[in-house]
Amino acid sequence: MAQRKGVVAPLALILGVAVLAAGAWWYLHPQAGSLALKTVRFADLPGWSASDPRAALAAFQHSCSAMAAKSDADTMGSYAGKAGDWRAACATAAKTAPAAARAFFETAFTPVEVRAGRLEEGRFTGYYEPQIAGSHTRHGTYQTPVYGRPDDLITVELGAFRPALAGEAIAGRLEGSKLVPYPARADIAAKGLARAPILFYTNDPIQLFFLHIQGSGRVVFENGSQARVAYASQNGQPYTAVGKTLIAKGVPKDGMSLQVIRAWLKDHPSEAEGVMNADASYVFFALQPLGDAAFGAKGAQGVALTPLASLAVDPRLHALGTPFFVAGPYPLGRLFVAQDIGGAIRGPIRGDVYFGYGAKAEANAGTMNQMGRFYALLPKAVAQRLASSPLVSGGP
Repeated sequence: MAQRKGVVAPLALILGVAVLAAGAWWYLHPQAGSLALKTVRFADLPGWSASDPRAALAAFQHSCSAMAAKSDADTMGSYAGKAGDWRAACATAAKTAPAAARAFFETAFTPVEVRAGRLEEGRFTGYYEPQIAGSHTRHGTYQTPVYGRPDDLITVELGAFRPALAGEAIAGRLEGSKLVPYPARADIAAKGLARAPILFYTNDPIQLFFLHIQGSGRVVFENGSQARVAYASQNGQPYTAVGKTLIAKGVPKDGMSLQVIRAWLKDHPSEAEGVMNADASYVFFALQPLGDAAFGAKGAQGVALTPLASLAVDPRLHALGTPFFVAGPYPLGRLFVAQDIGGAIRGPIRGDVYFGYGAKAEANAGTMNQMGRFYALLPKAVAQRLASSPLVSGGP
């Protein structure tokens, strides 16, 4: 998925190389923030013994289905080893009953504390699946098109050209032999897109804007049928949090939330379009069958998201499929699995919690803005190799 909730500004990246305790911490990727790592014990995880990892077990089983498509030599990403390192854990997970979830994680994994340099805590926000009204035809109040991926959109994974840029991507379109930026939101809203299929029309451009922020949702058509609106691609333009735009217009920063933003946009119809267009990013979607309504749309890992067990992380720093325990107040203090990404999710200790679908999920996701501590769970062999990895440098 693309950007995540835009009601709070993303945590600023911690630049440079941290000074680390001798022999205790290791750091990676200083160009993307000082990701510092140290193996610890499960007893060191605040709140672990009181948590319930059953939902995370189910989410991890879903992630294992995606890992099964990889060869043993495929790199998981960052510090997480190769896909073959995860085979034994996945095989055991497939046979593990929910009641034995805690014992499974404690036996198969070693926890690794994640810090941003010397910072122990990072910011955690939330996202959800919004519902939007749709029509297959343009009529009445159903005038705003919802676009699929344009056939002239080109996405470039920069890591394929420069390993140091792994996890970064740009998008654009060809003009002759030159790749140029794709139109920004304001241009698309004003002129439309001849090269993109129209999936349906909606009667609520504000709700469509929130669908873009969340990255996926569900559409209810006029005849009562439903479908998933899944993330397909993004125009490559930079994401600007709408909350930041409103603060610049004088809206108080304190109490900023999804609900406050929605109310402001509805109460200021003459200004709403300009505020939304200040975010140049634009998301393209695909329609999918609803399937099991208890789960969300597929995240960036390609598996259905599990409410309060799926987490969006920074893919430059963390591997999808990795379990993460996040210590903090409710709804933190639980185990998640990294199964998604987001344009606003940047930094070593930064995550977006998937809350699910419906009014309650929207209310909880829209106000979540909490600090927490971050612990990756790695297969024991990966954790043992971590200190000697060529990607890792020891502290002075």
